[in-house]
Amino acid sequence: MQARIEQDVVRRIRRTLLAWYRGNARELPWRNTRDPYTIWVSEVMLQQTRVDQGTPYFTRFMAAFPSVDALAEASEDAVLKRWEGLGYYSRARNLHRAAKTVAHERGGTFPQTAEEWQALPGVGRYTAGAIASIAFNEAVPVLDGNVKRVLTRLRDIADPVDRPATGHLLWRLAQTLVSPRRPGDFNQAIMELGAIVCTPKAPLCGACPLREVCLAAACGTQSEHPVKGKKARTPHYEVVVAAIEKKGRFLLGKRPPEGLLGGLWEFPGGKVQPGETHAQALQREIREELGVKIRVGGLAAVVKHAYSHFKVTLNVYRCTLESGVPRPRTHTELKWAPRAHFDRYAFPKANHKFLGVL
Repeated sequence: MQARIEQDVVRRIRRTLLAWYRGNARELPWRNTRDPYTIWVSEVMLQQTRVDQGTPYFTRFMAAFPSVDALAEASEDAVLKRWEGLGYYSRARNLHRAAKTVAHERGGTFPQTAEEWQALPGVGRYTAGAIASIAFNEAVPVLDGNVKRVLTRLRDIADPVDRPATGHLLWRLAQTLVSPRRPGDFNQAIMELGAIVCTPKAPLCGACPLREVCLAAACGTQSEHPVKGKKARTPHYEVVVAAIEKKGRFLLGKRPPEGLLGGLWEFPGGKVQPGETHAQALQREIREELGVKIRVGGLAAVVKHAYSHFKVTLNVYRCTLESGVPRPRTHTELKWAPRAHFDRYAFPKANHKFLGVL
């Protein structure tokens, strides 16, 4: 493990990388600003989201909520609707909660240090370091997937990056490298290097400004880094969904605020248990969730969708109420909505795949 690094190499890396960044940084809407709110939204939004995918969402989100006060005063439904499609909805909920903390408890004053930022809901070490270094010039490091890839190749680190000990090592290395004078630019530079040059597959080593000090490049081991532990097999679930219709309206339920897809609206349903037919599973789920009996009609759609840790196949059936009045047992709220009003609700992406057939 080549984690230790000489001071002259550290200075060379800082100087070379900053010079490269000046001439190669992409023009992005959250760059060339020290506004903490803009930087904060961009960093939260781009976690686990590619820049090209996240940029349109960022633009729309900022147009809807141009300030921390605007975000704090918005409803959760409005925030989730603007976030709809990005996934990882806990990021949006935590951003909303933290905006309320800043606006209402801190009088609109933003934290300035990484330590203070981490006291806000949903702000971890990486996000805190990014905001504090870019907006307030604090010499703290960042460590996202791009930076991990650059560092493991730079020092030819063969230990799995998902091990806690390797994580601690990479944070120390990132702290050693960050420029004390221009920490924000340096952190953006090393993330940019990982995004456009030191890419996961087929890195552009010939165009890399750090090639001369990269141990993996010298050893020809670039493609082997970063090393990751063995992944468990991704589970798959068979799910049944009820499109319950009454007088041209469909029954929607709002998921609880915490947990997977928290706060989003969905069509009721659930997992098929061993030995159940789709109709049996759907009748059981609706009885448990809504306290009613339904008549299961025809199959409207079959949708496959992948989440970060599991996959599902949604079997969507047209249904009608047979007896009972729906009550929210597992949802926080129920609504009968016509098809024309679906765009008012934030749905999981898997639901969007079958809305068009209703």
